[in-house]
Amino acid sequence: MSALSLTSETPIVVVGLGYVGLPLAVALAKKFNVVGFDISEQRIAELKDGFDRTEEIERERLEASSLAVTSSVEEIRDAGVYIVTVPTPVDENNKPDLFPVRASCETLGPIIGKNSIIVFESTVYPGVTEELCGPILEEKSGLVCGEDFYLGYSPERINPGDKVHTVDKITKVISGQTPEVVDILEELYCAVTSGGVFKASSIRVAEAAKVIENAQRDINIGFVNEITMIFQKLGISVYDVLEAAGTKWNFLNFTPGLVGGHCIGVDPYYLAERAKQINHDPRIILSGRAINDGMADFVAERIGAQLSGAGKILVLGLTFKENCPDLRNTKAVDLIQGLKVRGFTVDVHDAAADPAEAKEFFNIDLKGDLSDLPDHSYVAVVGCVSHDEYKDIQMSELERLLEPGGLIADIKAMWRDKEKPQYIRKWQL
Repeated sequence: MSALSLTSETPIVVVGLGYVGLPLAVALAKKFNVVGFDISEQRIAELKDGFDRTEEIERERLEASSLAVTSSVEEIRDAGVYIVTVPTPVDENNKPDLFPVRASCETLGPIIGKNSIIVFESTVYPGVTEELCGPILEEKSGLVCGEDFYLGYSPERINPGDKVHTVDKITKVISGQTPEVVDILEELYCAVTSGGVFKASSIRVAEAAKVIENAQRDINIGFVNEITMIFQKLGISVYDVLEAAGTKWNFLNFTPGLVGGHCIGVDPYYLAERAKQINHDPRIILSGRAINDGMADFVAERIGAQLSGAGKILVLGLTFKENCPDLRNTKAVDLIQGLKVRGFTVDVHDAAADPAEAKEFFNIDLKGDLSDLPDHSYVAVVGCVSHDEYKDIQMSELERLLEPGGLIADIKAMWRDKEKPQYIRKWQL
């Protein structure tokens, strides 16, 4: 690209075609010349065949889109704008794993052109874009950051499975190295979202804004999870308490649960890591994380305490959230493990998850149709993820699956208003 500019013919590349990148690439392709790049040849083959395993983009939309997809680096050389949407997980010690971001920079460095703009959407702590990504891109390209190519940051706000707050409706925070870059990003993102843009005062501010969005939710859920633990020991359902407290006009509506996924269960560790780097002890952030990371085992302990001895338990739900196939960082696995270490055999059913992924990631063989499961074979049925299919289930079906005197364990209060069968017990958080 010879000059800082943006037209409908400007080559735009979206790097990473997962839950974040694919919806963005499809939206951009309505207005621009867009290529989607992913290192997974299987992912590219599936998309070319019209199949999106994340279920974010329907087959009809994908097949009708002008989006081109590739796993070939040569096919994305010298684009005007690169938008990086690769994941930013944590490692086994909950330390930020920036390998995907580093690898993306090392891949893009040799192929970016003069005046290319590289925009990062991946969640990072303040400083990563300019202090880590810029130098790698400089080294690999032989170009000068801020003179020959430019950096931008626009944090993703994709909510997997959410069909309301989609990429074409949300407000996009944007930032760039120069006012000219910000103007181009404003034009780019405003072309695809009706929510408009917010111009952050710097790249570091935009990075910080993203990382606190999910940290704030994590802390609030951590508070509710902690009071859930307290009220359980007092013989009180937290849902009854929340219903009463919620009558106050400014009460915050958070509910207890297993906090997993790629954002809320991960992003606070990025903020905590940056805090430690500048010699600040992030006590509230890590306290919330500790409560939420321990919630699955607490629930397993409460369920086990109500059952005498061993037996078989059916867990309904494996994904990290309702009506979504996403298994990343799901805490349902921790609940299952917690039940197993307490002597129970556990079967798992999920209305949304891919059975092949459940087997590959967790060595779990998901059960088929609930109607095919044998009668009276479980000491407990645990409502773990509130998929619509589970919300609508009849109590008579749960009674059929349970042994006489068996337990309905309702973690998400899905069946709170349903009358339990006479010879079945019912428990909720």
